Amino acid sequence: MKRIITYGTFDLLHYGHINLLRRAKQYGDYLVVALSTDEFNWNQKQKKCYFDFEKRKQLLEAIRYVDLVIPENGWEQKVSDIIEYHIDTFVMGDDWAGKFDFIEEKTDATVIYLPRTPEISTSQIKQDLEKFNK
Repeated sequence: MKRIITYGTFDLLHYGHINLLRRAKQYGDYLVVALSTDEFNWNQKQKKCYFDFEKRKQLLEAIRYVDLVIPENGWEQKVSDIIEYHIDTFVMGDDWAGKFDFIEEKTDATVIYLPRTPEISTSQIKQDLEKFNK
């Protein structure tokens, strides 16, 4: 069985997220999604989520491409997650290109950066909603 992992906040879930998860799942049989916790988002990313961790987790668990959702508590856990969950492929959006190449040196996992869905992002949704409410 080939196992894949990806990481993210997945707030205001949209079709760009679904595209990423669908394409990630194509690299194997079992997709693990490491979902950023509220504390990690706030303390290390300076992000405030609209939906809390449990609600974002519930949404991800309802997606047919996702087999397991685990908490992401910090930047440094990626290598230990790959080892613990016997991951073959680490997938991220190409906005992170090059940032996780070190994973191939520290584990047996292959790193793949997938193109983002160009016309959609959570940041863009938030900006558009702000404009609409003025």
